[in-house]
Amino acid sequence: MLRRVLYRADRISPPACAVPREPLSPDDGWCDDPQHPDYNRMVRLPHEGRQERLWRADAVYDLVGVLGWNDNPVVRGSGSAIFLHVARPDYAPTDGCIALALPDLLALLKAGLEAIMVQ
Repeated sequence: MLRRVLYRADRISPPACAVPREPLSPDDGWCDDPQHPDYNRMVRLPHEGRQERLWRADAVYDLVGVLGWNDNPVVRGSGSAIFLHVARPDYAPTDGCIALALPDLLALLKAGLEAIMVQ
C-alpha cells in the first residue's frame, strides 16, 4: 500500500497522485532504530534514536513514496523505511527500497498508483 508521497518542494512541483502528499523540510527524518518507540515512523531532527535524514544533498529523496511496510502494527526489527524513491544516476542497488528514474516515478504516481506488492 502506498501511504503518502513526500517531495522536495524546493526541487520539484507537487506531484499528481492518488494518495496524500507532503512537502519535506530540512528537519525530517525516519527512525530506523528498533529499540526506539518511534521505530519505522517519520520524525523531526534532531532525534535521539538512530534515524535516516530525508532531506538529502543528492536527488534520491526528492520524491518518496512511503510504503505500508511494517506499519500497522509496527513490529520492532521487521524492517523500516521501505520507500519508493528516485534512483541514483547509475541505478546502484538500494537498501531494501524500490528506485525508479524520476520521470518514471512521476508517471506511475500520476497514473494513480495506490498499491505495490513488497515481499
